[in-house]
This record gives sequence, structure tokens and C-alpha cells, in this order.
Amino acid sequence: MSNQVLVAISRDPLSEKLIFSLKDQALQYGVSLHSIGGQLSNGTYYSERFESSAPLEIPQREQLRSLAGSFNTDLCFLKPDLVSQDIRVLAMDMDSTLINIECIDEIADFTGKKSAVAEITEATMRGEIKDFQESLKRRVALLKGVHADALESVYRERLRPNPGAAELLAGAYERGIYTLLVSGGFTFFTEKLREQLGFKQTQANTLEIIDGKLTGKVLGDIVDGAAKAAYLDAACSRLGCTKANSITMGDGANDLIMMNGSGISVAYQAKPVVKEKADAAFDRVGLDAALLLIP
Repeated sequence: MSNQVLVAISRDPLSEKLIFSLKDQALQYGVSLHSIGGQLSNGTYYSERFESSAPLEIPQREQLRSLAGSFNTDLCFLKPDLVSQDIRVLAMDMDSTLINIECIDEIADFTGKKSAVAEITEATMRGEIKDFQESLKRRVALLKGVHADALESVYRERLRPNPGAAELLAGAYERGIYTLLVSGGFTFFTEKLREQLGFKQTQANTLEIIDGKLTGKVLGDIVDGAAKAAYLDAACSRLGCTKANSITMGDGANDLIMMNGSGISVAYQAKPVVKEKADAAFDRVGLDAALLLIP
């Protein structure tokens, strides 16, 4: 199929009014949408695919997404040349994508500095602070003196996988897809999530701990946006494929390098700058809805 494919996904049955509205809106851009195969349900979500007669520009996509959102539906725009069976790798961000928190913000809560750290985190994720490495160093420095036990407390008391995480990983495993968790966060958490959810590979930053306390420093090279992309490229290379054979998921500006050029990019509960550039934007469905993009 040479034309762009749109996928509408919702937790509820898709109404005829939604489908009519999407087609009518597209016609105003001179684009016709043709349903492919009708509405489907996997027991969790309802979805329908449409083939577009011409490519849609970013402003048009955003308007269609907004329209779908008014019907509590997420809208995805797949690349014309995508072959879902060719997806070999799933690469995900951790904080606020796979899980419900920004771990560094919650660790900072133990020092009473959560608001100061969270402010830097938010500005970085929005893309206002361009240098992720400098941003991370500034935030980690504020953690100096925190007892290492705080990491376990954050994991046990505050960290939860986002809806659909376990189902997404199970579905990827069933399809033989290589799973990579690549994070600007910390190895303490990525390792626990690897054991919990079964990731094949995890990459993150290592906090320096001396005498049971955080020193406010990171050991080794920092995993930033460029490093995330490099780990994905390396995984694809080992599997004998390219980034075009991957599905990537993230929420912040530092995920964009990794997401750019992947077969399917998914923005999960993401910042506007990320949604605008992503093929799929999930605001109403869980992580496992990504499996509907690669049936």
C-alpha cells in the first residue's frame, strides 16, 4: 500500500460520527480517507484503519488529532512504505513513558528539593534546555547526600509501570521483537524493570554512591538523546536491520533523535514538541495500543 495509513484507536467503539467527521475534515484539505477492513476490537481497544489519497502536512495531522481527541480517540499516521512484519526492535524511554514518574524528581523529594529538580526536568523535556548532559549534571548535583536507600523507596512506593506496559512487552516477545529500554535515568531502576518486564537490553546512567550515599555525580558517559539513538542503531545493526525496522516510544525532547527515522514513532503522554513530530500520539490509550500498529 503506497499511501499513508491512518489508525484510529479508542477504548470505546468508534462512532459513525467520528468517522464521518474525520473524512469530512480531510476532504477540506483535498484528501479522501478510505476505510480499510472496518472496525476491529482486540478486547481492550477498538481500532479502524484508513488510507489517505495524499500525504497530510503536520498542521493537518494536528487538526485531525484534535478532532479525534474530541471523541476520546487517538489518531496515528503510519508511513506509506511501512511493512509491520518488518518491525524487529522496540526501543523505549523509561521515565514518564514506560513508568508513571520521573525518578530523579522523586529521589530529590527525599532532600526537599523536588520542585527545584522537577523545574529543570520539565524545561528539559519541553526542549527549552537543549543540553541534556548539563541538565542531568545540574539535577544530580542536587541529590548529593541522599541515602542510597531512597532509590529502593522510590521504586517500591512510587514507581508503577504505565497502563499496558506488561501487555506491550508480552506482545513484543510473542512477535520475536527485540526490546530495548534506553533511558536518561538511572540503572538502579532500569535493571529492576528489566527483571520485572523482561527487556532484552537496558541502558541508563549510573549514580555514584560512596558510603551508602549519593555523591551528586554520574559515573561514566551520560546517556543523552544522541546516546539513546546510538544504542538503538547498534541493536538494529546486531540484528541485521536498520532503524526503519524499529518502533520507538518516548515523551520528551531528548527522545526525538532516537524516534526520528524509526519505522513507527510513538509519543506517549508527551510534550507538544514530541507529539507534533511523532507518527502516533497516545493520550487516551495505553502503551499496548502500539501492538495494533504492527498487527
